[in-house]
Amino acid sequence: MFKVLIVEDDPKIREIMLENIERWGYEGSYVEDFTQTLNTFIEFKPHIVLLDINLPCFDGFYWCNKIRELSKVPIIFVSSRNTNMDIIMAMNMGGDDFIQKPFSLDVLMAKIQAIIRRTYSYTSVESDVVEYNGAILNLKDSNLMFNEEKVELTKNEFKILYILMKNNGKVVSRDKIMRSLWEDESFVDDNTLTVNINRLRKKLSDIGLDDFISTRKGQGYIIQ
Repeated sequence: MFKVLIVEDDPKIREIMLENIERWGYEGSYVEDFTQTLNTFIEFKPHIVLLDINLPCFDGFYWCNKIRELSKVPIIFVSSRNTNMDIIMAMNMGGDDFIQKPFSLDVLMAKIQAIIRRTYSYTSVESDVVEYNGAILNLKDSNLMFNEEKVELTKNEFKILYILMKNNGKVVSRDKIMRSLWEDESFVDDNTLTVNINRLRKKLSDIGLDDFISTRKGQGYIIQ
């Protein structure tokens, strides 16, 4: 089911949007705490975002830019601010479309459907990020972010962290990690895996993620 996230401060407009989105068979949700807009986006993993410009704390341009640092998910601005400069700013920040308030619900749903068809007809609908306890692994550029700090990972470091974060709370054996790396034709023996794990831990520690990866002696590694 396609998921739509609403970032709108007016409760009445928000409820009308949500009602129509769900009526059309999509799963809808909205931001309640606007200081946590990015975290809500990461947790909900929407396929499309409806974003107002005038918001508490930070405006829609700010949140659009933050989302674009992590994802290429389609963003439709829905706003009463309709000057040429507002529209240009919205597009330059990474918006895919702009709807002026007051708007027609039929037009809104038609635009949502059109963007979903264009974006997801021939591609996977998986999220562009994996998140755990504030650590955000970007699947597009192999970067890890934590508390506004970013670190670049090597190919093997990325694959190791990806499999551990996808299985958070579970012990992943060394053999399973090595098999995952071998699938990409990168031969990794036991010693090489240890070196990669140590380098990865150092990078995690540099951005404040001390002890993010734990060793289970005789079993493997776990993130919890």
